Amino acid sequence: MEKKTLRMTKKWLAIYTRPRWEKKVNLLLKEKGFESYCPLNKVKRKWSDRIKVVEEPLFKSYVFVKLSDADRTEVRMTPGAINFVYWNSKPAVIREKEINAIRRFLDEYKNVEARATVVKVNQRVRITNGSFMDQEGKVLELRHKTARIAIDSLGYILIAHIDRTKLTSALPDR
Repeated sequence: MEKKTLRMTKKWLAIYTRPRWEKKVNLLLKEKGFESYCPLNKVKRKWSDRIKVVEEPLFKSYVFVKLSDADRTEVRMTPGAINFVYWNSKPAVIREKEINAIRRFLDEYKNVEARATVVKVNQRVRITNGSFMDQEGKVLELRHKTARIAIDSLGYILIAHIDRTKLTSALPDR
């Protein structure tokens, strides 16, 4: 019984789409009965004769879809859908509160820009997840998916290898 319950649990996953197919894939997924979300950004575009506000996908070639593990094959078979976005050999799960935060942000602001977080050696960072959550430290070394961070609290320096997605820039102490 417990195994069946786990299979029916729905999670938000990111699906990678063909270029410029985000809106179409979102529509096709909704037609199949899935809860999907393609964050659209309202931007002004200028033509020779007019200025028009158009909706463009905030994340190029990505659509978010809420589904159970049993539905993954059907979603991948959707025209324009290429594959799920993977992290550590598993489909990347996006938390519900992150989807809601994107929705609220786009409702409040127009002409939004999405940029990947860039972390550099010697930069002060704040850890956003895990046992060191809300701790600050200094980036000592960067690897493909992790960063070696010196966490300087209590008069000791703890050095940890932390997933780069769990870091955000921290303002320098003043």
